[in-house]
Amino acid sequence: MEVPMNSTQSGPHFPVQHQSLSLDIKGNKTDIVISKYEDTFLLIVAQIGCMGTILAAKKDESVFSDPTYNVSVLFGKRNEPLLQACARQLIEHISGSARSLVISLGLKDHSQGTLKDIIVAVIENRLW
Repeated sequence: MEVPMNSTQSGPHFPVQHQSLSLDIKGNKTDIVISKYEDTFLLIVAQIGCMGTILAAKKDESVFSDPTYNVSVLFGKRNEPLLQACARQLIEHISGSARSLVISLGLKDHSQGTLKDIIVAVIENRLW
């Protein structure tokens, strides 16, 4: 199913607020879905037609120190530091929210340029 670029969908058919877009990143068709749940944002980025590496990111706050950001790989490639850096950048951007982030990156290209373009696209189409 082809989803129009920059379409926001929500309503009685799907009760979770979400946004879907499809774009070309470095020559690869990239589908992005951002969903906003009560306590978590779910971000799915797919170039390979499946979910790929799944990461969890959250902000830990303390009264006595600056917030810290934790990223962990739930499933998939654990030896890809750029994927973890991507998740960390995104959780830092949503730091005004108390929600955590679950991110799925099913990518053909794991280059720094591709991940930067993904971060820009998500921030431009954010739900927070």
